Amino acid sequence: MRVDPLDPGGHGVRSHRVGSVLRAASRGYPSRMPTQRRYGAQSMSAPLRDVLVKRPGEAFRRAYDDPAHGFLEPVDFDVARREHETFLDVLAGLGPTVHVLETETDDPDLVYTFDPLLVTDRGAIPLRPGKPNRSEEPAILEAWTEAAGIPTLGRIEPPGTIEGGDTFWLRPDLFCIGRTLRSNASGVFQLADLIGGDIRVFDVPYWKGSAELIHLMSVISPVADDLAVVYLPLLPAGLWELLVDLDIRLIEVPEAEFPTLGCNVLAVRPGVVIMAEGNPVTAAALAAAECEVHTYPATQIGINGSGGPTCMTRPILRD
Repeated sequence: MRVDPLDPGGHGVRSHRVGSVLRAASRGYPSRMPTQRRYGAQSMSAPLRDVLVKRPGEAFRRAYDDPAHGFLEPVDFDVARREHETFLDVLAGLGPTVHVLETETDDPDLVYTFDPLLVTDRGAIPLRPGKPNRSEEPAILEAWTEAAGIPTLGRIEPPGTIEGGDTFWLRPDLFCIGRTLRSNASGVFQLADLIGGDIRVFDVPYWKGSAELIHLMSVISPVADDLAVVYLPLLPAGLWELLVDLDIRLIEVPEAEFPTLGCNVLAVRPGVVIMAEGNPVTAAALAAAECEVHTYPATQIGINGSGGPTCMTRPILRD
């Protein structure tokens, strides 16, 4: 796979690299198609054209040293890097252009680019994660979006906190937000005001508290307009009711596959998904629902750091 300098503004190679880009591999899948828009991803399953990721760096290697990061065991860094490269190979091979954020900090969670940023059809919204070590991430991601020519629609101001893992689009005009231990009421209200339109807010169960926090998207992954993967024991009742009202079919993740990221599924296009290895029941249920399922190993980059394929990707452009 070829790695090229990223030139977000289209003005030639810059003197400093803002990032890099992985072009779609030739695997029989369609490469990116022409589009008039350069940003906007108000869907969880429309064809993914551009996506931002971050490779694990030295901070990820040391993540277990600080219990506040929440890693389960010391990081096998060589395995983590191989797993991430495999994931990127699978992702790029399905067609999207994969942009690589090259900024390095002391924050291991920067690998999980979904949380500090939201990209709407009207511009980017740097979020404000509630996890203390992630406080610098929104500015880093905003620097990337500005260099890429994506305007900033607005920001979340103190005391508001909100993380991308507590947000998802159920329809392009229907946005869901979870109130959790890292996304407080102020953050929820601020983001709802910036998005506008039809906003649904759900309280996510406390479960095991901040030590094993769950986001709203820990318990649901929409994979097509009429299909979602869910972990029913922790799904907010109001969200379940909404899914039923919209005739969205549910694929239920068994209890044994919840800790292995069975509910964290990335749709590259409707019914074409990427998920962590080791979730055979969920994978079989997706296949039975006529989905095309791709997997990658996720012991270090996923389970240890508690971040699946959705967490590791920030969609920049979907059709």
